[in-house]
Amino acid sequence: MREEVKGILALVGCCTVWGLSAIYYKMVAHVPPLEVLAHRTLWSVLFFGVVLALQGRLIEIVRVFRVPRTLAVVGAAGVAISTNWFFFIFSVQTERAVQASLGYYIFPLVAVMLGFVVLGERLTPFKWVAVALAAAAVTVLTLGLGVAPWISLGLAFSFGMYGLIKARVPAGPVVSVTTEVLLLSPVALVWLIGVHQAGWSGFAAAPGAVFLQDWRDTLLLMCAGPLTGGPLILFSYASKRLTYATVGLVQYLNPTLQFLVATLVFLEPFTPWHAIAFPLIWAGLALYSAESIRQERSRSRAAVRAGTSGTTVMKSRKL
Repeated sequence: MREEVKGILALVGCCTVWGLSAIYYKMVAHVPPLEVLAHRTLWSVLFFGVVLALQGRLIEIVRVFRVPRTLAVVGAAGVAISTNWFFFIFSVQTERAVQASLGYYIFPLVAVMLGFVVLGERLTPFKWVAVALAAAAVTVLTLGLGVAPWISLGLAFSFGMYGLIKARVPAGPVVSVTTEVLLLSPVALVWLIGVHQAGWSGFAAAPGAVFLQDWRDTLLLMCAGPLTGGPLILFSYASKRLTYATVGLVQYLNPTLQFLVATLVFLEPFTPWHAIAFPLIWAGLALYSAESIRQERSRSRAAVRAGTSGTTVMKSRKL
């Protein structure tokens, strides 16, 4: 099997797990979201720790801790991804999974805008149109529903900021995310102690402290580690074998599955305003994807020409 095919299969597996993960979080919807988030953090530390130990790479985490600047960047990334996780868990528990899917649909366009604002990256006219379509979709929902889709925006911007911060981390994806959740684990542990000893519930009125009280809930919460870590390892494997454009296109499987689960499984309402906003987003993504593919092909042709030119120069020198 060719490496590219292996990469595509890994990416499809990763996005399928991400896209269907809302079903898992629906199964623990009776557990307060901050309690679920704390368990997700702690069990992720254990999962990633075991993976790195089996690979003999735990020393790489120590190296991150030895560089204060890198550790600060990783800590900021941890806050961003933890915020993203919370928004997703909260969206499922409050029957707003449609908003979550919208958030991951608009994320690529938000990332483009963040690149323009923060990094000064130039946008082509097609990408400007794509961003404008996303802004129009958000405006339609805000005016039509009477409230901004803040969960969608929270998911998109938190994941966008996470990507910006991660670009500055000089460590592999598994090592960096292990360090991220490791830094957040004391906070998660303190919260769970408060939940079990003082009855903390956070944003939820429902009682928590279900761990070790019910075997089903206990096993489900423990599964949060593999559910978080497994797809990330698949994504890391795929990204090393596929082009950026291919990764970007296949990733749309994630919000598509989220959307189908929200509307067909959870039976969440899909209003006429959603029926206007989602096609606007899809049109923007189509423009963005087509332009990204065109740019990547242009860069590839330029690289081939540069390589050919270099070969010609070398031959002329030998002659």
